[in-house]
Amino acid sequence: MLQVPPRPLILSRREAIGALALLAVTAATVAACGSPPPPPDLDDLTTALDRARADSRLAGQAAVAARGAVAVALTQVAGERSAHAQALSDEIVRLTGAPAPTSSVTVTTSASPTAGPGATPEPATDDVVGALRASADSAAHASAAMSGYRAGLLASIAASCTAAYTVALASPKGAR
Repeated sequence: MLQVPPRPLILSRREAIGALALLAVTAATVAACGSPPPPPDLDDLTTALDRARADSRLAGQAAVAARGAVAVALTQVAGERSAHAQALSDEIVRLTGAPAPTSSVTVTTSASPTAGPGATPEPATDDVVGALRASADSAAHASAAMSGYRAGLLASIAASCTAAYTVALASPKGAR
């Protein structure tokens, strides 16, 4: 017996277009099922948020130990950094559609000579100035890599931190 070779597969244009459309719909459905990658600015905003929360706590603790005009200035700085944290949190929520992350940042202070063994020293104004300096540098660096509203937000935070440690918390000797 002779075997007849099978007929080759021939598709009409309609069948080929239909198959391509089905393939496109399937690919789009599969791609939509995955979670989207986080926005590229999210890490910088989260870092700035953690710093703002930590600076606010540090300035508030230092204000308790301070007296007079320095205590008032530290209280103002704590309020400003708290407002920065709220603005950053709002932007993270707008960017991701999810609640802003909670912070697990701990505040470290320099040791003072009057602290007894085992006692946690109260943060000093110099600790707040150092934290504000680091926050200003970080925000300025991050804002340079961004554009639009987020760049403006981080640049204004950097300017506010710089003004706080150079003007509001400046030593009378001008040593800073």
